[in-house]
Amino acid sequence: MSSHDQVPDPLTAATRDVVMRYHLSWKARDIEAVLALYHPELEYNDFFQNRCMHREDMRNYLLATMPSGPEDFLEHNDRIRIDGDTAFIQYAISVAGGGTFHASEAITVRDGLIWRINEYALLVQPAAPPGKAQSQPPAASRLGLSARQLGMLARDIEEYFQSSQPYLDPGLDLHQVASATGYTRNQISYLLNQMLGQSFYQYVNQARLLHLLELLKTAVPPVRIDELAFSAGFNSLSAFYRCFRQHTGQSPKAYLKGAHGRS
Repeated sequence: MSSHDQVPDPLTAATRDVVMRYHLSWKARDIEAVLALYHPELEYNDFFQNRCMHREDMRNYLLATMPSGPEDFLEHNDRIRIDGDTAFIQYAISVAGGGTFHASEAITVRDGLIWRINEYALLVQPAAPPGKAQSQPPAASRLGLSARQLGMLARDIEEYFQSSQPYLDPGLDLHQVASATGYTRNQISYLLNQMLGQSFYQYVNQARLLHLLELLKTAVPPVRIDELAFSAGFNSLSAFYRCFRQHTGQSPKAYLKGAHGRS
């Protein structure tokens, strides 16, 4: 019999069947289907958090981890590698304008069910501006969030800012955002500093500026830019002018002149 006629390894084939069902259940966000594939003696090692979980922990973990919105932030690599009773899945978790987690799972199958999962995740940060060194992230185990949950945090913060517009409050602080979203200040700071490369106030002022630019689209001359800045939540004109120039490359006066020239 030639090598091309060899019968596929039955253990590899059985592992492939289980892991593909697991993979597709995750993509379909079917918690019950995922739970049904876990072995009673499951051991789930999340090395990003330095955390070990067992079968009884998994429902709450899936409820907190599996995305529920219409857009899936996971980018799966569907080329799953199988070797006997172990499979390897790779995926990425991206945050718009920020870093990306490159993640992988080593999944071991026993008795037709998933017996062990070792999950690894590495944050690939955007390149630092010239002359600015990359800061070292805090120990991930202190965050209490998996790599998937950090991706969800980014989406939740963005949705909160869009729907509730908390930035319109000139006194908005990190504690208020943490209280409103249910995350801790350390978790939000990690997201902003390590994945988006911004401080909290840079993120808030950017949201204020985008709000102001939308107001300018329908503003009737003469435009009182200072009043619009305060109505957008800026509590300092110097902070407003600095933010405006950083994001548009122009002063407000030059920007308005160009906008009126185009209208």
